[in-house]
Amino acid sequence: MKKLLLALALVAGPALAVNPDEVLDDPALESRARDISAGLRCVVCRGENIDESNATIARDLRLLVRERLVAGDSDDEVVGYIVDRYGEYVLMKPTAAGANILLWWAGPALFVLAAAGAAVYLRRRAQAPEPVAGLSAEEQARLDELMGG
Repeated sequence: MKKLLLALALVAGPALAVNPDEVLDDPALESRARDISAGLRCVVCRGENIDESNATIARDLRLLVRERLVAGDSDDEVVGYIVDRYGEYVLMKPTAAGANILLWWAGPALFVLAAAGAAVYLRRRAQAPEPVAGLSAEEQARLDELMGG
């Protein structure tokens, strides 16, 4: 049994935060658990998935994923269960549906608006009227008179 756990730990590669006591006996279930865990974000570490994180909550999530798999849930059911409990924030790749659609389209929409604004600004700047010529002789005389000159 220890040799199997050691072999699984060596095969697992970058998933160093998974403790040996978390590894499932069934290699197929363990592989599914690793695949699911790679797509779930640690809510404490933010940039790491739960397999890479050493946070306590990440360990709890890893155990929960394995518990749901042993209970017979499909991969989608496991992810759905975790998302229902913790929200879509736990997904490393959030869905492009519902309220998230605003976040997915806000960047490109703002870029298009900024590009259009820049184009209008540059066009208006290029079409600016030429400066007015100097004062005529009459206007200069009147200005001198008003200035007390």
